[in-house]
Amino acid sequence: MAEVTEHDAELGEQPVFWRSAPGDAPPVLYVHGVPTSSDDWIPFLERTGGVAPDLPGFGRSGKRGDLDYTMEGYERFLEAFLELVELDRVRLVVHDWGAVGLLWAMRFPERVERLVVLNSVPFLPGYRWHGVARGWRTPLAGELLMGMTTRGMLTRALRKANASPGSVPGPFADVVHRHFDEGTQRAILQLYRTSPESKLAEAGRELREIECPALVVWGDRDPYIAARFGDGYAAALGDARVVHLSDAGHWAWMDRPDIVDAVGAFLDGEALPAGFSEAAA
Repeated sequence: MAEVTEHDAELGEQPVFWRSAPGDAPPVLYVHGVPTSSDDWIPFLERTGGVAPDLPGFGRSGKRGDLDYTMEGYERFLEAFLELVELDRVRLVVHDWGAVGLLWAMRFPERVERLVVLNSVPFLPGYRWHGVARGWRTPLAGELLMGMTTRGMLTRALRKANASPGSVPGPFADVVHRHFDEGTQRAILQLYRTSPESKLAEAGRELREIECPALVVWGDRDPYIAARFGDGYAAALGDARVVHLSDAGHWAWMDRPDIVDAVGAFLDGEALPAGFSEAAA
């Protein structure tokens, strides 16, 4: 098990926080979603090594009001972050809004050796935002929803997103709530309000340019993103396989901790463990 260490630096005149662990080359880049942070990736870093930044507006990275919390802004952040940590080629793992890593990968497909997509925001036609996202996208209603979010409400929402009772541990929910401050709320509202469904579909037009081996792992009991979008990602990417898990939800590895080893095996070019059936896209 690799030792995970924490790092702070300045990037674009704002603080950036990330975690890293030693591992094989090229390193794995983990990109988290909403409303979490690099805390998501600790078990993966222990298994594979790599780097996992807190995106601007989340965790312990900068949360200034004048930052760019759009899809394009996050793509630019990832490019600058990789320059900061001096990484040219990576193996890439994305979850939820970590899909912004795919924007970078479409621009630099030659820099991605392997790719894993876990229950990610669909850059695909046909997606419709879920109810909470529609609320966030609505002026005033979104601000009210954010202001009314208590620790208990956030914990219940995290747990409702998964398939197994208790699969989202209390300490994880505590960390998410601790960082769910005004800066994170502002980042979430800007990201959702600048991302209509038509923009999501347009963003994925060049997914086939990502030709490296890819694995899509989908918790089918995700209340936010239907299982068919796992198939959609696998079909859109250049060389992908999909694994559907009927007993997992949005943070699928919390329902199924064996996902960590499965992702590690794929990133290392090994066969997936028993219990993971692959289908060619």
